[in-house]
Amino acid sequence: MDVLFIHPNFPGQFRGLASALCAKDDMRVYTLRDASRNQSLPDLPGATHWTYAPPAESSQEVHSYLRATDVGIRRGQTVARLLLEKKHQGFEPDVIYVHPAWGDALYLKDIFPDAYVIGLFEYFYQTRGADVGFDPEFPLEFDDIFRVRTMNTLQLLSLEACDLGLCATAWQRSRYPKAYQDRLQVLHEGIDTVGLAPKDGAVLEVDGASYTVGEHTIVSDPAVLRAGDEVLTYVSRSLEPYRGIHTFMRALPLILRERPNCHVLILGKDEPTYGPPPKTGAHWRDVLLAELIPRVDEAMLARVHFMGSVPYTQYLKVLAVSRVHVYLTYPFVLSWSMLEAMSMGCLVVGSRTAPVEEVIRHGENGLLVDFKDAGELAKTVNAALADPLPYAPLGRKARQDIIQRYDFATQVLPEHLALLARQKRASETLAFLGDLPEGL
Repeated sequence: MDVLFIHPNFPGQFRGLASALCAKDDMRVYTLRDASRNQSLPDLPGATHWTYAPPAESSQEVHSYLRATDVGIRRGQTVARLLLEKKHQGFEPDVIYVHPAWGDALYLKDIFPDAYVIGLFEYFYQTRGADVGFDPEFPLEFDDIFRVRTMNTLQLLSLEACDLGLCATAWQRSRYPKAYQDRLQVLHEGIDTVGLAPKDGAVLEVDGASYTVGEHTIVSDPAVLRAGDEVLTYVSRSLEPYRGIHTFMRALPLILRERPNCHVLILGKDEPTYGPPPKTGAHWRDVLLAELIPRVDEAMLARVHFMGSVPYTQYLKVLAVSRVHVYLTYPFVLSWSMLEAMSMGCLVVGSRTAPVEEVIRHGENGLLVDFKDAGELAKTVNAALADPLPYAPLGRKARQDIIQRYDFATQVLPEHLALLARQKRASETLAFLGDLPEGL
């Protein structure tokens, strides 16, 4: 069976699956990605890798609502042209896995009408009931209603262009129009629970750093932290309100004051991924530090470590030494980091928002707080930092739940293999029927 993976940032969510299929004798794996994205490819023995040139930027003459759609169509055309060349050379994939958010899926069925196209559908934007307008600190503007509705253009076209869609969580699936939900299957990308396991004796060395916010120079001290130390962790791709950085930072004064031995590790880049930057033009980190500085002293700030984006091995050490891990999010796509922290046996304090509540049950496998309530977050974190023993069963239960529901090897991969086997049988049946004499 020939399987093609398409993702501008390949491997993206397909890392584990592509690797697993490469290990099977009856599978031939091909990949296609945007040549301008600097993603490091995993070790995929036997795989064939292709790239395409990035599409041109949208003209300013295109309506602002449609610029992403315009670029997506250009991307879809670029993908189609390259694959048409491969088709002329004899390439005919049996199955195509594609992330359609950027337009890559638009014309696949026109090039390969017999291929079974599986799209990874992450999120369908709506103007009510989810991320848009959720945070009263950033109220919905009238223009947002039309912009958000139009943002789904590529997804709607891609839903028609795929035979099956996969959604990581049931809540994410529920955001899609009911007319398409029967074609969407809930199947998470999976967690490597063997590699992401508690690590007794873990040690993390944190470098000292200094940075300037306005007229203030903030210095964080170097530290050597070990599993069992009083360590509070926060991880996000970007430090932005979508992932609750403002609530977390506003909880720090009470935490730092009441827990004088606590070190705070904050991972994430400054540039926003999902939401806009502050209107002041600074980064959210600087805006929130300007709020924080009058409420804490230098010794407290010295225990706050902004680590930026770190290598994966360093990220695992951060989770390994965490006593309490905070995960906050708007009602939006659920981050891998929360599930990975749970797999590591961390005590996760999460926001009481729909995607988190699908996984965390308060008092059973983690703790839940109001996303907007920095005081409740601080109180909950302080209690867990002060007396970790009563909370230890929650971390163990969290890991057990991730193994039972999200483990890649035992839960996710078998679902994919069953799906591919069904498709193979269906293809063989169609081929057999096509060979029968006419009129039979």
